[in-house]
Amino acid sequence: MNAQTPDLTTYQGLLEAVTDAHSGWESKDPATGEVIGGVPQRSVGDLDAAVVRAREVQPAWAAKTHEERSAALNAAADAIEASAEALAELLSREQGKPLNGPNARFEVGGCAAWTRANAAFPIEPETLVDDDSGTAQLEWMPLGVVGAVGPWNWPMLISIWQIAPSLRMGNTVVLKPSEHTPLSVLALAAVMNQVLPEGVLQVLTGDGELGAALTSHEGFDKITFTGSVSTGQAIMRAAADNLTRLTLELGGNDAGIVLDDADPAAIAEGLFWGAFINTGQTCAAMKRLYVPDSLYDQVCEALVDIARQMPMGVGLEEQNVLGPLQNRSQYEIVARLVEAARSSGARILLGGDPDESQAGNFYPTTLVADVDDENPLVAEEQFGPALPIMRYSDLDDAVARANGVEVGLGASVWSPNIDRAREVASRLQAGTVWINKHGAIDPRVPFGGAKSSGFGLEFGVEGLKAVAQPRAISW
Repeated sequence: MNAQTPDLTTYQGLLEAVTDAHSGWESKDPATGEVIGGVPQRSVGDLDAAVVRAREVQPAWAAKTHEERSAALNAAADAIEASAEALAELLSREQGKPLNGPNARFEVGGCAAWTRANAAFPIEPETLVDDDSGTAQLEWMPLGVVGAVGPWNWPMLISIWQIAPSLRMGNTVVLKPSEHTPLSVLALAAVMNQVLPEGVLQVLTGDGELGAALTSHEGFDKITFTGSVSTGQAIMRAAADNLTRLTLELGGNDAGIVLDDADPAAIAEGLFWGAFINTGQTCAAMKRLYVPDSLYDQVCEALVDIARQMPMGVGLEEQNVLGPLQNRSQYEIVARLVEAARSSGARILLGGDPDESQAGNFYPTTLVADVDDENPLVAEEQFGPALPIMRYSDLDDAVARANGVEVGLGASVWSPNIDRAREVASRLQAGTVWINKHGAIDPRVPFGGAKSSGFGLEFGVEGLKAVAQPRAISW
């Protein structure tokens, strides 16, 4: 390897490749406050140049066969795996999530797996008519240039959800990561760009001004976004003049419903990770739990027992499975919502008492009982390590309460009787309903929101179609 070329399989090499001495701002570790490195501040002029470059290289990329593009994606997955530990360390430092558990190493592994899955999905012409009247087929063509805006909670994996299907279908991609986790996404792109053709994947780091310029830019044929409802609404307004196609995966306030035949001890760990994966910083995490009166105390006790066993701390310490909140703004939201519950008379079963002298954005794992649906902790999306647990005596009422919010990303039903659970699932207004698990995604299974949780599908063949132009041919 040339001495001038950083070794992207090492943490220091990755850092050297993506940081900028003349930075726009510094990225800091949310667990310690330590400066990780400087982040390049790209301009609207840089965005214009990136779009021009993406348009220049797109026809040649689109001219490749699906097999050729799939081979490039598989090579990118190989590169991710070769740099997996370095990527996980950078991700842990910048996002805060621990290396172990369903966290940093898990996320990097997901990046490779999702890339390979998108390379493998079949996308053949669909025969619509084939009879005496003639034949008609539907085929899928590249759109052109896809602009992507990513979040800070799963910065690498959600970037892959935007990148991999777009590239597979012959599009080029210009991506702006969250300003909270820019180095993680720059590093992922640097690793992938070792093997991808130059210009097909570009990442530009910047602030909200750059994001607004991207979503209103006339040079994009499609915008994909994961984030808040309010930002999704702003993107729709920005994209309207250009009639830019959109896929929006927006906020959630997912409900879980435990049925009265469930075994509290058997489901407790599943309930815990459904709510507290990534320390609760997941759009499709369980944020409200409804439990029948007959099982309420048992479920609360079982959750407390499990939660006490889950160590929280600095992500690079191997024993930890829960970490800090990624940024102070989110910490303050969680603290405000827990205090709203406490002041209303809710019962704090565990947590709710952050150590303000501790470095970093650590909010303790918090379980709250005897809280009503109107309380802000229930009505708003907390996006952190605090779970409200509500009683119900009538299942129809629990379903109505679960459906009684404007968002509908995911939901779950917990029961050993699958037929009964499926009947309840069929009544829940959500893009995905899980049974005896929550938030378990699969690259083969389409994922998207209902109501204000957005529109458009990701994952699977449907995800490929979402970043392609359908064309019907009849003869």
